Amino acid sequence: MERLNSDQPLPAHLRGSILALGNFDGFHLGHQAVVNRAIQRGFHERRRVIVATFDPHPVRFFKPDLPHFYLTTLDQRERLFAHAGADAMLVFHFDAELASTAAEDFISGILAERFGVAGVVTGSDFTFGRGRGGNVELLRELGANHDIQAETVAPVVLDGASVSSSRIRQALAIGDPATATHLLTRPFAIEGIVEHGDARGRTLGCPTANLRLGNYQRPQYGIYAVRVRIEGNEQDRAGVASFGIRPMFEPPEELLEAHLFDFEGDLYGRMIEVDLIAYLRPEAKFDGVDALIEQIRRDEAQARRLLLPA
Repeated sequence: MERLNSDQPLPAHLRGSILALGNFDGFHLGHQAVVNRAIQRGFHERRRVIVATFDPHPVRFFKPDLPHFYLTTLDQRERLFAHAGADAMLVFHFDAELASTAAEDFISGILAERFGVAGVVTGSDFTFGRGRGGNVELLRELGANHDIQAETVAPVVLDGASVSSSRIRQALAIGDPATATHLLTRPFAIEGIVEHGDARGRTLGCPTANLRLGNYQRPQYGIYAVRVRIEGNEQDRAGVASFGIRPMFEPPEELLEAHLFDFEGDLYGRMIEVDLIAYLRPEAKFDGVDALIEQIRRDEAQARRLLLPA
């Protein structure tokens, strides 16, 4: 998998590719349908396949004060696109220049001239260009003038509604990771570098790996059954995690604290990825440390039953 930036020339061997064009944050079922169609075309037309994405998300560019809402990092997207079978990921840096580019110039100057794509596959609701002036009809019509064959893929409908990033964010916000998993086809995963904390988990008999959520969508505060992948290790680990502001302790600090079952080792400074499998309960303030420890033991037992059935 090659990772490309839109402000750099496209390598010669990738010109004439099929381009899956969208943002693809989360890479849910609907996104997968678009990329899968591009890969099918690449196979039948004997062309390479590039998946485009935008960084930052256009919504973040136009509304910088919105709460955090990302479902994946660029690194996660790159792995997901590679697993789907794409040859390269193309990252469009979404800035004032790109936002002000007319739809017609985006087709002729960027897709045709700069990247020389042979085909484009998008979702049926895809818009682009200054003031969102371009749509799939314009892309199909003007693309043909530049030997670009454009096509669209219909939304994927699941449980009576279109699969969307908004549905996934809503599910996470109310503590429903199972629905998020259903729409994503995999658990929502938070990736980050393990930070040094106050070692309070260790004193409670429950050492944790601590992560900041950065730009990720915030799931509901509470306790989760999780699976954790450690960079460089093939096998994931079952565990239990707390996400929230730790109401038992001062000052309030938003953290994801994951306790890996039956694990011994130093994770500080290492990259891990935490899958949210099941929501166990809201975070709470207890009458003293002993009551907290007792609840931690119950949470661990419940997570073990869910993740490590006998």
